[in-house]
Amino acid sequence: MAPSIVKHPHEVRIACERARARGERVAFVPTMGALHAGHLSLARRAKVEAGFVVASIFVNPTQFGPNEDFARYPRDLRADVEKLAAADVDLVFAPEPADIYPPGDETRVRVPSLSEPLCGRFRPGHFEGVATVVAKLFALVGESTAIFGRKDYQQVVVLRRMARDLFLPVRVLDVPTVRELDGLAMSSRNAYLSPGDRERALAIVRGLDAAGRAFEAGEHAARTLEGIAREPVEAVATSIDYVELRDAETLGPLDSVAPGGRRGVLAVACRVGSTRLIDNLVLGQEPPPLSIPHNMG
Repeated sequence: MAPSIVKHPHEVRIACERARARGERVAFVPTMGALHAGHLSLARRAKVEAGFVVASIFVNPTQFGPNEDFARYPRDLRADVEKLAAADVDLVFAPEPADIYPPGDETRVRVPSLSEPLCGRFRPGHFEGVATVVAKLFALVGESTAIFGRKDYQQVVVLRRMARDLFLPVRVLDVPTVRELDGLAMSSRNAYLSPGDRERALAIVRGLDAAGRAFEAGEHAARTLEGIAREPVEAVATSIDYVELRDAETLGPLDSVAPGGRRGVLAVACRVGSTRLIDNLVLGQEPPPLSIPHNMG
């Protein structure tokens, strides 16, 4: 059955309130559209968590910088809704920018310490835009479980803290990154890659895999693990923003990470051709990415 599609904020709020009044739990999957198997795995997980699943499709202008790809970000609402129908989503919220940012809108949400490292250094204002739009969406959906992919790890950490700090009745749940058959993390921006750049981008997952295997073999020094992950990326990337091992909860710097201690996330951001790609591995929580079969969600 095709999901209902609503455009206005009050419509999604009423639909969620009615679902809860029927005794159903609500799960929420925020997206910017251009859906791939990774998004659909989130929707399927949402159906496990709750009887009523809402997905939003909104290309949020406030999280794009002036030289980023807002104008060319892929948009195909009809195709996205068809994919969500196959994933058994009940309601699609597809607002216009003026619905989310009405005239006079000026409130913004900031989570400074978690937004400043990693991508925050290279995309000023990005996480303020993300936190602001997701706070609005959480306020509309209400009590629910929100499902996010772990590929956008820093985003998950920011949003979990935001929901906690603002006492929003939303549980933020992250699920493992969905990968292509060759291990590349699924991303809407993979469509921008030329065939040659697509092949070169595999260096990212090879670097993370090598570092993950080194960690499992007993290497705990942060700089050594960063160097192992960086080496294959450096050979092919147009530019590298970072290859860093950070505390998985605070995103603070780490000198070392060991089993049984504080978890570390090894995060990568680089450009291959003109396309900026990110990926990560949570050491001690996830296996090296090339050690497991990938079934595209």
